[in-house]
Amino acid sequence: MNHSSDATGATADRATLHCLTGCAIGEVLGMVIDTALGLHAAATVALAVTLAFVFGYALTVRGVLRAGADRRTALRTALAADTVSIAVMEVLDNAVMRAVPGAWRRA
Repeated sequence: MNHSSDATGATADRATLHCLTGCAIGEVLGMVIDTALGLHAAATVALAVTLAFVFGYALTVRGVLRAGADRRTALRTALAADTVSIAVMEVLDNAVMRAVPGAWRRA
């Protein structure tokens, strides 16, 4: 049994969970703010995507800091590890929202 690859897999699983959780928090918070303020659809998307990046990076930075890295290394690691992942998730999320009739329309 290769314990090194088990540890790497667990680290990758945690990093993915942090990224997805951060995206979900940002998306939901963006929708809550939209509901409260009645924003235009484009503003809602921009806000939700921005918050998804902020929370995705924040959760990853927190995990890297807990692993013992300094702040600069933690931030660089989060940017390198999560940028493409969050961007792809946001593109797919917004494509699905666009494809579902009425998803961006107000009730």
